[in-house]
Amino acid sequence: MKKIVCLILTLFIFTGCGMMNNTPTKKVEQLLGKYQTNDKDVIKDLNNVLMGNVDLTNDERNDYREFMKKHYQDMTYKIKEEKIDGDSATVDAEVTVHDYSKVLNDLNDYRLKHKDEFDDKNTFASYRLKKLKKSTDSKTYTIRFYLTKTNDEWKVNPLSGDDESKLNGLFGVSNTYNQGDFVDQNNDKQTTIKDNNDNNQTVINDNKDKTNINE
Repeated sequence: MKKIVCLILTLFIFTGCGMMNNTPTKKVEQLLGKYQTNDKDVIKDLNNVLMGNVDLTNDERNDYREFMKKHYQDMTYKIKEEKIDGDSATVDAEVTVHDYSKVLNDLNDYRLKHKDEFDDKNTFASYRLKKLKKSTDSKTYTIRFYLTKTNDEWKVNPLSGDDESKLNGLFGVSNTYNQGDFVDQNNDKQTTIKDNNDNNQTVINDNKDKTNINE
């Protein structure tokens, strides 16, 4: 009889834990946690973007990889509000990230005026990374995550382009140069991660800067 009671209690505990994790707030926390912990899906997709850029040296790939890993590790967030309406829900979160918009905008201007300064030995990618590493700016955004319940499981909907840029520290980056002169070969590359429910979320989307910061 004791064994039966223990089994019932164990099943109840595990069932209860599963239900607790299947809430809109928990799903958003899981998604943001993937960034903070450099989840294998994040690193895998980051590597795909880096390896896809043939203009980078191996050292530059490694440097940009470590830079982005630290960016995500430094991300912090606070859940502010959850609202559920049937099979739809929203979760508002305050997310604080490093902000690279000023640095990148200044670099775009600099590149326009010093286009002869960079070559195979002195690449713009390396120069840009040195400047990004010195950035001390940060910004806090309130991001609204939208979720949908499918087969009794909450799933985070794909983020908007603006929200993706905010998570990557790129919101507000302007295109300040002539595309025909300075656009890098992989200017539109993106990489995605998946949450526990196979929802695609963009990790890197530097389409405003036209030069991927993970190059």
